[in-house]
Order: sequence, then structure tokens, then C-alpha cells
Amino acid sequence: MSAPVSTVEDAIQAALATVDDPEIRRPITDLGMVSSAVIGDDGVVRVRLLLTVAGCPLKDKLRNDITAAVGAVPGVTGVEIEFGVMSPEQRQSLQSTLRGGGATEEPVIPFAQPGSRTRVYAVASGKGGVGKSSVTVNLAAALAARGLSVGVVDADIYGHSVPRMLGADGRPTRVEDMIMPPQSHGVKVISIGMFTSGNAAVVWRGPMLHRALQQFLADVYWGELDVLLLDLPPGTGDVAISLAQLLPNSEILVVTTPQAAAAEVAERAGAIALQTHQRVVGVIENMSWLELPDGSRMEIFGAGGGETVAESLSRTIGAQVPLLGQIPLDTRVREAGDEGNPIVLAEPESPAAKALSKIADRLAVRRESLLGKPLGLKPAGR
Repeated sequence: MSAPVSTVEDAIQAALATVDDPEIRRPITDLGMVSSAVIGDDGVVRVRLLLTVAGCPLKDKLRNDITAAVGAVPGVTGVEIEFGVMSPEQRQSLQSTLRGGGATEEPVIPFAQPGSRTRVYAVASGKGGVGKSSVTVNLAAALAARGLSVGVVDADIYGHSVPRMLGADGRPTRVEDMIMPPQSHGVKVISIGMFTSGNAAVVWRGPMLHRALQQFLADVYWGELDVLLLDLPPGTGDVAISLAQLLPNSEILVVTTPQAAAAEVAERAGAIALQTHQRVVGVIENMSWLELPDGSRMEIFGAGGGETVAESLSRTIGAQVPLLGQIPLDTRVREAGDEGNPIVLAEPESPAAKALSKIADRLAVRRESLLGKPLGLKPAGR
């Protein structure tokens, strides 16, 4: 039980502590953003707030949230807010706070650390056009809707499409050398498309791709995530190899269509796990059939591809690789993606949304950290 508030000044500070920075999602008082807050004889509270960067796009939201919180304190007749900008030293202090005191150290990838509780799923496919990005954004939205903290890395550097499909049209904000990712539908997202001008093409070779992925994982402030999804480019190229090096504990989700040709290529994408020593979580079959008005199904791309891939990978890897689900072909999936509103949110009762939600249920498992927990192990006798 918290101690009673003794003065109006204490009440104002308590009210300010309820306001979170929209990007970092932590109280502005904890982040050192409140320079001063003074109440005058007229009951007007004058707040000086330090923004991380000049021209912060979320300044109006901060103004509204602070006005509402402080204005509700008894005895306050009005709220006036003056915006300033953090000095380089203050930004470095904030960066140190966010990184747990390690601002001067080389940035590390938090998801690769032994104590990480984040489940990392790399969504892969053998070839393009199987709906891998649609599956990724819908799984992310469905997991976030279940109350999990979710992030998405659009690792398909050449064919980035995740921001549009998630409706994430914001720009990342920098705090020194840290990047604050935009959020949409409760999902944090980062993509190379947020750093390019217009629809410019990205023409990079392997080392640049590796560095970009490394920055997305180490320099972006993700906070405490339950699940991180990576939308990989099709095939088994540079990004898939870099991912295995940077996140050896990541798990692979293979997306295919029922088509035999697509299934053969998808097997190769999953079989890379043998070389990278990653776990294949399962196979998702997309565009499985088209439901007709009379209730029958038209198997436009054939049948059995997903099951074939799952069985083949199980034999190749020597461990059970399940078929996690089959998603019917539905034009509403495409329409929802074009509008930036994933179908699991836009039309949750549609067959495709239900299939995606069932897959999300199987993936919605929080990983518990083993740090500080007794494992009940005893040294072997000599």
C-alpha cells in the first residue's frame, strides 16, 4: 500500500509519474524528462519537459497526457507546459538508464543473452510469394492482442513490406545511438523502409545486410519482449546465415503453400537448421484452399504441401516438426494488409483469421529465465 500524498506538490509529482513516454513506454519522471513542475499562487502548474529530440512527433500526446493527469489533481486550476530538449549529457544518461548502466559498452543483442526470456521466431520461406510477411504481421498482432509484448524485425531488407501491413507509418526516434521503434496495434516494429527515402531500392551486399540486422537487434530499444518475430527474405542467403550467428537461440517457422514446387523449396529453407543448429518450430501452410459460396473448397495451389514439408523436415532433422496450421486463401487478408489493419484484428471471425489465431495460440508461450533459479543439479561423483 502506497504512502498517503501529503502535499499538492507531492500529488503533482505522483500524477506526472503516471504519464509514460509514448515511445519508451516508461514514466517520464523515471526517464529524467521532467525538468521542473511548480504550482503558482493562482493554482496553475507550470511544467518544463525535456524532449529526447527537437521536433518530437509525439509532443502533442505528451502535452495532452500531462495536462489530463496534472489537471486532475485537487487544487490545480490549469496546466502550462514548456518544452525543452535534452542536452547530450542528459541523453547519454537516459541511454545508460535504458541499457541498465551499460551506455559506454559495446551494444549487445539482449535476445542472445543467456538470461533472455524472449522467444525469437524467424519466419522463413524457400521462395517469395507464399505470404510469409502476411503470416508474420498477423501472428504479431494476434500475440499482442493476447497481452504479450511483441516486436517485429522486417529482415527482408530488399523486399520490406511489414510497416505498411502493420500500419506503422511512424519514424524511429534516436536517443544518442539508440533507436526507439514505432508501434502499431501494440507491436513494436523496425524496418529498413523507415530509413530510406520514398520507395527507394536497397542495393547492398552481404556485409551491409549483416550490419543492418545487427543494428536492428542491438541498437533498437525493444524493452522486455515476450516474443520477437523476424520476417526473413526468401531462401537461404546472407540474412538467414547472419541471423543464426547473431541469434543462435532463434527458432524457425517455415511458411509454404500446398503447391509441390513451393514445398520442395520450403524444405531447403527449413533444412538450413541442420547447419545452423536452430530448432524448427513447425510449418505453416498458407493459401491452402479457397472457400466457395456453396461451402465447398477449391484447392487452387494443390494440396498436401504443408504436410509434405513437415514430414520431410521431421525425417531430415530427426525431430518432430509439426504442421502448425492451414490458412485458407482469402482476399480480405490482402485487403487488410494493404490497409495496415491485420485480418486477425479487422475480421477476427473470418476463417483465415481463426486459423492464424490458432497458430498464435501455439506460439504464445513465454520463456522463463533460468537466472537465479536452482536447477537441482549435483556434481557427479569421482
